[in-house]
Amino acid sequence: MSKILFVMTGADHLTLADGTEHPTGFWAEEAVAPYEAFRAAGHEITVATPGGVVPPVDKASLAPEYNGGQEGADRVAAVLASMTELDAPLRLEDVRLDDYAAVFYPGGHGPMEDLATDAASGDLLTRALRSGKPLGVVCHGPAALLAATVDGGNAFAGYRVAGFTNEEETQGGLAGRLTWLLHDRLTEAGIEVDAGEPWAPHVVTDRNLVTGQNPASSAPLAQELIERLG
Repeated sequence: MSKILFVMTGADHLTLADGTEHPTGFWAEEAVAPYEAFRAAGHEITVATPGGVVPPVDKASLAPEYNGGQEGADRVAAVLASMTELDAPLRLEDVRLDDYAAVFYPGGHGPMEDLATDAASGDLLTRALRSGKPLGVVCHGPAALLAATVDGGNAFAGYRVAGFTNEEETQGGLAGRLTWLLHDRLTEAGIEVDAGEPWAPHVVTDRNLVTGQNPASSAPLAQELIERLG
């Protein structure tokens, strides 16, 4: 059994361009689908967040329309309730990378609020990348890559990644209200964004980094990480 570290947002809102707060957190499917896959494969999960706060779920992600109907929504909510690992996260500063075989970052808009500028997360990502351990990041999770700065540049510069696209952000209705767009900011950091069709599963692998574009990409991304763990 290997131990996998889930690094999750501690933010329950995203500050919009007009200064108002948009309720958010982590996106349920992006935590639940990988969690179920990793556990089924016999792996153990540990959660870490900024300050060790309990990660808040984006309540919108529990709605039936995002889970294939009420039955799916009820199932996702039940899995979340069973994830006791969420109840007492480690502080990012206290994480020992050597304790884990892989690192995984779920998305949701929350990472744009905190992990995008979190130095402890950025350092962890840089060390995970250099270690060669499987590193998975999905949807808005790649916002955390922006904090991985080394010698004035970004540790992921030159890497190909998938992440939530401008087109998806526009179709989701938030693009015009955000202070910045993930796709644009990653590109500015020298990271190559490989965009697939909106809302369709799209996973990109570059060396030990495995990234997914959207919620539908979380399950196939988890399978790729499981295969790499052997």
